[in-house]
Amino acid sequence: MCGIVGYIGNKQAAPILLEGLSKLEYRGYDSAGLAVRDGENEAVVVKEVGKLVNLYNKTNGGDALKGTCGIGHTRWATHGAPSITNAHPHVSGNCTGSGSGNVESEVVGVHNGIIENFQELKEKLSKHDYAFYSDTDTEILIKLVDYYYKKYQMGPIDAIAKTLVRVRGSYALEVMFKDHPGEIYVARKQSPMIIGVEGNESFIASDVPAILKYTRDVYYIEDMEMARIKAGDVTFFNIDGDEVKKEITTVTFSAEAAEKGGYEHFMMKEIHEQPKAVADTISKYVVNNKINFSEVGISDEDIKATSQIYIIACGSAWHVGMDAQYVIEDLAGIPVRVELASEFRYRTMSLDPNALAVVISQSGETADSLAALRMAKEKGLKTLAIVNVVGSSIAREADHVMYTIAGPEISVATTKAYSCQLICGYLMALKFAEVRGTIKDNKALENYVAEILSIPDKIEKILEEKERIQWFAAKYSNAHDIFFIGRGIDYAISLEGSLKMKEISYIHSEAYAAGELKHGTISLIENGTLVIGVLTQPDLYEKTVSNMVECKSRGAYLMGLTTYGRYNVEDQCDFTVYIPKVDEHFVGSLAIIPLQLLGYYTSVAKGLDVDKPRNLAKSVTVE
Repeated sequence: MCGIVGYIGNKQAAPILLEGLSKLEYRGYDSAGLAVRDGENEAVVVKEVGKLVNLYNKTNGGDALKGTCGIGHTRWATHGAPSITNAHPHVSGNCTGSGSGNVESEVVGVHNGIIENFQELKEKLSKHDYAFYSDTDTEILIKLVDYYYKKYQMGPIDAIAKTLVRVRGSYALEVMFKDHPGEIYVARKQSPMIIGVEGNESFIASDVPAILKYTRDVYYIEDMEMARIKAGDVTFFNIDGDEVKKEITTVTFSAEAAEKGGYEHFMMKEIHEQPKAVADTISKYVVNNKINFSEVGISDEDIKATSQIYIIACGSAWHVGMDAQYVIEDLAGIPVRVELASEFRYRTMSLDPNALAVVISQSGETADSLAALRMAKEKGLKTLAIVNVVGSSIAREADHVMYTIAGPEISVATTKAYSCQLICGYLMALKFAEVRGTIKDNKALENYVAEILSIPDKIEKILEEKERIQWFAAKYSNAHDIFFIGRGIDYAISLEGSLKMKEISYIHSEAYAAGELKHGTISLIENGTLVIGVLTQPDLYEKTVSNMVECKSRGAYLMGLTTYGRYNVEDQCDFTVYIPKVDEHFVGSLAIIPLQLLGYYTSVAKGLDVDKPRNLAKSVTVE
């Protein structure tokens, strides 16, 4: 997820572009860049690595770039590590992308989104004498526009339309053409984009906050639409190149609210971003309904040679490992040990030399996880990182990397990064099972993949019914103790549900394997204690219900979380939440959503700072 801006008018563009990017830095902050044109002169491109302030200083607050037409970008890396070369804007010429200077290219542009078939397009363009200077999918996209623009001598709209037909993925595309000064062309599919107009000025952005200082009158461009933007004038086109009429909308909400997409908190926004984040992560590794690990770099021979897996992580990432171990062991038949990174790095233990160490971290900078990775490498183990930040320390140092496509998470309490990590665990289990032959039936493998592909829509369905959870959270927001129980995968789900509750509501919360209650913990149950039972595993359902009844007999109030169809749970539970059915191996992706919502709504009911809970930080880079 990246931030894009654009401006055409009668003022100097660069300071306005930088101001807009400052409102979008939450969308990406590993590099930034500008491309500005002064009349008919060539575009000048300036790029810098790191936070936006670096670009601000490099351009003297934008004053160093003359011109009244320009585009800008702040990046969250998905293809290629953070670097000046990989930073946007990208150009159609065969330059080095070194960071600044005039650009002798027909097309210069920025892009927010993911081009899924970029490798195929790159091969096509290579046959037509295009060379590439970056590792990004965006460079391929810009050069594809250039290819159609030149080869067929098309106008900009027709060239962009031809490009969109060939591209698979999501995009908000913003380009300038050398032969069309004073114009910016845009296109959109799935990735956000708005266009604002005020007098003789036009503004472009991926989110409203970037332009609220200048205008509240905006157009919303729809999927598979394009636009030609001039100073104070916008013309829209459909994919066939026909002109489309649009009504302008006046924005009424505040800039702060707009940054959160209309949500009260980033956490709720990120909860609602999970269907797309999960879908994007799936599409990165599932091609034509087959699991493709070519980007991960782990070979079939490596998988066959692996005799054991160590999953090493902290916090929510460790809970992902707890869930994944059940799935990997059951589907791939390979033993898995899940280790807390802070414990693993200090233990004296005999490690299997043929094991694979899987290190999971959202930021890729978690101190204990990074130290554990280095220790595993020192002991000769192959390493695989599951991380969300391209070019992070863990990503750079691991032998293999599996990136999640969650985009930046602003809220300290992880939601979408956790869900994307879980998807990576599922796909890893299926890939190992396929290669090792524990799933011999191709139809069975296809069915498993189909179940994973169904997850985003099912998350969406759960989110549509969140009001019941809001009501329940308000009722129990004054609780002193909450216990989450489950068996197997349900226990792993309970661990994350409990963490979500305690870290943002400050209510004492614990998760237990249900069978362990009678070994001491049940003594803590008293009249009114809330016990939440996760009941998604068919073979373990009755046993967990039995444990819940033991708590009820001691005065507990019971909440059950199960799949549609198991309505007899209402005979025992005081309140029940249902989720759509999915293969039992992958149900953690659905069951966690109501528990995220429960923690969120409980925190809101208590009037707490949901996004910045006390004593916590987003990236734990110290021990």
